[in-house]
Amino acid sequence: MRVLLYSAAARRDVADILRYITRQSLSTAVSQKFVAALDDHCRKLARLPGTLGRPRPELRAGMRSSPFRGYVVFFQYVDDRLEVINILEAHRDVETYFEEP
Repeated sequence: MRVLLYSAAARRDVADILRYITRQSLSTAVSQKFVAALDDHCRKLARLPGTLGRPRPELRAGMRSSPFRGYVVFFQYVDDRLEVINILEAHRDVETYFEEP
């Protein structure tokens, strides 16, 4: 099984998602349940054998993506790790987001 790691940017994304859902639902229980399910999704990507997700070479070499309930998890496999790079809203212009500055 691969080790699951979240980048600093992905951790900020999770915190933003938690705040947004709490504000919209007026319930920390709802937002915490969503974030727990999101973490389960990422753990499943790390746990299952093989290479999962959609290849996204147009964004970055080795990057892959996997949809989750209105969001997209961007990640890469590195040796025995699955590194979550970002978690963005599905409607975002990801090509612009990942452009080199």
